[in-house]
Order: sequence, then C-alpha cells, then structure tokens
Amino acid sequence: MRIDAVELVLVELPLVRPFRTSHGTELTKEAILVHLEGPDSHGWGECVADRAPLYSSEFNAATWTVLSELFVPRLLAAADVAASDVARLLSPFKGHRMAKAALEMAVLDAELTAAGRSFQEYLGGEGERVAPGVSVGITDTVDELVAVVAAYRAEGYGRVKLKIEPGFDLEPVRRVRAELGDDAMLQVDANAAYSRADAEHLARLDAFGLLLVEQPLDEEDLLGHVELARRLATPVCLDESILSADSARDAVALGACSVVNVKAGRVGGYLEAKAVHDTCVRLRVPVWCGGMLETGLGRAANLALATLPGFTLPGDISATNRYFHEDVTDPFVLEGGSIAVPRGPGLGVEVHRDALERFSTRRWRARR
Repeated sequence: MRIDAVELVLVELPLVRPFRTSHGTELTKEAILVHLEGPDSHGWGECVADRAPLYSSEFNAATWTVLSELFVPRLLAAADVAASDVARLLSPFKGHRMAKAALEMAVLDAELTAAGRSFQEYLGGEGERVAPGVSVGITDTVDELVAVVAAYRAEGYGRVKLKIEPGFDLEPVRRVRAELGDDAMLQVDANAAYSRADAEHLARLDAFGLLLVEQPLDEEDLLGHVELARRLATPVCLDESILSADSARDAVALGACSVVNVKAGRVGGYLEAKAVHDTCVRLRVPVWCGGMLETGLGRAANLALATLPGFTLPGDISATNRYFHEDVTDPFVLEGGSIAVPRGPGLGVEVHRDALERFSTRRWRARR
C-alpha cells in the first residue's frame, strides 16, 4: 500500500493501581501510538517503550525522535510498503526494535483491514478465546500481596506471576503459594534484578513448585543464566535477553533457558515474534506472550499472537480493568477465565477518538 500520512500520538493513561517492579513504580502508562493513513485504508500501531530506559534501552522521548526524524520519513519516501517490507526498509538503522515494531504493526493493521483479514488469521492462530495470566507487582507488605492475588484469583485468573526483587522474594512466594495451594500455576519475574552471586538464594525458590523464574540475571549474562539453569530445578525463562528468533535459538542451545517469553515489541514486531514462536516450536521449547501494560491496540494484537500453537503457557494479557479505568478502545473483559480474541479485519478494534483526545499529551503528523 502507499502511505500518505503518519501521525504519532503520545498518550498517558492512569493506572488502576501503582505497578511496581524491580525497576521502579509506574502510576500511569505512557505510550506512543502510530496512526498510518493510505488512500484506501488506515492502521494503528503501538510502541511498548516506557517513559524511562529501565526495562530496555528504548524510551519514549528517544523513540519519538527516531520515529519522527528517521523511520517515518523513510517509509513515506517508499513507493509502496507491505508489513513484510518494514524491517528491510529500516534495517540501516541499528536497534530501536520497539519503534520499528510500532510501524510494522500499523502497516500490518492497514494491510489486513484492506484485505478483510484478521491479525489472528494472518499469523496462523486458532481459537476464539485465550486464557491469560495476571502479573502482580511488588507491594508494600506481603499481606497486601496475598490479598491482591486472592482478588485476582476470584476474578478468574488461572495463573499468577509475581514480580520479585532482592528482599522481596522467598517469603512473598511462600505466602502466595500457601494461599493458592500446591496445584495453582505460579511463576516469578525478577526483571534482571539478581546476579550470579545469588544462585544459592534463587535455588531456594525450587521449594515452591513454580512454573518458571523469568529473567533472573542481566539481559547480557547468558552464561550466568546457563550456570543458574544448571543449579535450579525450576525452569529458567528469558525475556529481556531474547531480541530475535536467532537469539532465542542460541539461548536454548546454550542451555540458558528452557522457556521463552515472546514480546513482539522487544523483538522488532509481530512478524519476528512469529519467527521466535516457530523457532521454539521446532526446538520443543514452550513460549508464552509477555505484556508491557499495552493499551487495547497492543492487547488485541497480543491476543491474536497468543493463539499460535506453541503458546502453551498463559501469557500476561489481562483484561483491560486490570490496568485502566478507561482505555482508548473498547475494554477486553475476562469471562469464565478467558478473553475473546478480536475477529474483525486488522486488529479488530476501533480507537475511541474522544478518549484519544483526553489522554493525548503530544501529537505530530507528516505527509508524503
């Protein structure tokens, strides 16, 4: 398709409750949305970068600059662009995978909308509903954590993920395991908060029958993860360390992980996310869909991705009310422990222009 115009919209959505990880505490979700217009269609994308470079080196202020000054002009200069062309067109620019993923998502949404095909159909997923898990942030007290987890379980979430950090790990996990019972699906996420010196301490998590421990060490410390995986009975899952299908293949081959978290923004887009999935299926390694507190746009795409056959573990695609009082799209609702996958063309969701206006803090537009 020909791209006639691209608009960037920075939105800030208040969170239902503060979300704390080992990186810090978020009170709002700030995201860059991409709106792409063509002669016969339009599409939306979402960048999953955060306000500050804490989860990754990408952050919104830098991403805005990269998109407006480099990436968008490059796409506008192209005669015709398909989603499969985006990675090649932007390949001269190193890194900035989250920014590239946002543009690819917008092109793919427009392309599929024009063709009358859904994200799920394009990716090759099946099924009408996804059973998600819920990610629970670090709380001020363990009693508060137990109460929050109990409330989410009562809502119907079948799997719970706890954020942990040094000083908030063994006792919180012990208490939550006791609350949930031995058969409940429970996992933890360290967001790279530990070091190799903590191996003996982390091995004590084995007592709690966890599904996995996610990204315990620094994203660049693959050999440290290899050593840790040998020490732990609990499966090690990598998140921040996985930047492509090739890095997933290498991490598995080294023995750094036996489970992979797939985040489309982190690997450069949904096409590469599918490649990560396909690689892990060939290696017989389970994958699951991670979350970045996405708006309804990213949530819709993640639900489609999570219907691929290799996603055998519940992902972090909670209902809208888990994070927001109001979203920029219709809410996603948890019913009977699952969420419906959008079936319409493209992402299958519509942006509420009134909400977009109220939540937007910055806008930029360029035409061919």
